[in-house]
Amino acid sequence: MSYRHTVDYLYGLQQRGMKFGLRGIKVLLKVLRNPHRKFLSIHIAGTNGKGSTAALVAAALTSAGYRTGLYTSPHLIDFTERIRIDGTPITRKAVVEFTKKLRRAIERQQATFFEATTAMAFGYFAQQKVDVAVIETGLGGRLDSTNVLRPVVSVITSIGFDHKEILGETIEQIAREKAGIIKRGVPCVSGARIAAARRIIRSACSSSRSKLVELSGLRPRVREESLLGTSLDVKIGKKKYENLFVSLAGTFQIPNILTALLTLDILNQSGNFIISEEAIRSGFANVRSLTGLFGRLSIAHHQPTVVVDVAHNPDAVEMLVQSLKILRLSDLLVVFGVMKDKDHIEMARRLALIVKEVIVVSAKTPRSRSASDIANVFGRLNVPVTAALSVREGVRLALNRVGAKGTILVTGSHYVVGEALLALRDKKFLDNQKPFGYIGR
Repeated sequence: MSYRHTVDYLYGLQQRGMKFGLRGIKVLLKVLRNPHRKFLSIHIAGTNGKGSTAALVAAALTSAGYRTGLYTSPHLIDFTERIRIDGTPITRKAVVEFTKKLRRAIERQQATFFEATTAMAFGYFAQQKVDVAVIETGLGGRLDSTNVLRPVVSVITSIGFDHKEILGETIEQIAREKAGIIKRGVPCVSGARIAAARRIIRSACSSSRSKLVELSGLRPRVREESLLGTSLDVKIGKKKYENLFVSLAGTFQIPNILTALLTLDILNQSGNFIISEEAIRSGFANVRSLTGLFGRLSIAHHQPTVVVDVAHNPDAVEMLVQSLKILRLSDLLVVFGVMKDKDHIEMARRLALIVKEVIVVSAKTPRSRSASDIANVFGRLNVPVTAALSVREGVRLALNRVGAKGTILVTGSHYVVGEALLALRDKKFLDNQKPFGYIGR
């Protein structure tokens, strides 16, 4: 079976929908001889910020000399982006081989896409003998396929409203699902800021006799912010980081940076790792190249400047808008598309504060909300809006409408950002052979 046929098969598993619980993943992992027990792990859940936090922790570990796995989702362009070791994606050959090993069990269990992908990631990390793997949950935490892990530290980033139809209608319900990754005796770092969510996490840690470390009490001082990154001073425990440069733009990254620093501090205390300040500085400064992280206020093209961000719910859009204001980026031409299960009306309201014109698009997935639906919302907000036939067409229109010194923002969904990147590369098919850093240059 070729890589293309293999990925088509895996994508086909999405038609089975979502299945919560650990029975299916345990069967798949048993086929691979329980690879998740063969490496140390850091387990990360949360509504927003999981991917950035995971990347920062992984980059520091790689810089410290540890062979580091990183499992995140979704991908932007190619399936292999989900599973990386020291920034290098899983080989296409390995994707084919692991799918062959698992296929009989996948069919017998009617396993889902995420179950199969998680088993593959754990199998690959064990096969490649990683020292440690940073694992991001897919959805929620308690019943997520990744929750078979017993990590060195559990991490919960921000908690807000998303996937309410699955995780619950209240912050308390959502927080309980996220807090489900907390294990007895395993320390937990929490970046949650809403009081109701913090109460739930504190209670879960107390019941599990898990040490809880929170962001409250940290007083970072931001020195400089630009699209190239953020410089700040902050004290973590007895350690003071002065002029720490992180190559991730946006005020919304500051809680993620602090969460990553607290996590690395706990890893140093665990006795399993030695992560120097030099390694942390190097990892944070080179996080994109060390992990492949992209799509977080990232520059994807020059002349004109095209900035892409995967903000895909109201809270994420709110944080994006605040960051753009601080960076003095306003009156933007925005290419925007969103999935059907997102609160597109509230997302549009928040974006309307910084846009001069919107080109609305629909990504090539059945989950996409129609461009006409989104256009109607912006029309009611008195924002000039054009509905494009596709993301590629929307990007083309945007490039034609702004001058070489203009700025375009592409946001609303991982799917939209991924298709926009393909359009900017003038490619029609999935291709992850060219590093993101070379787009448009």
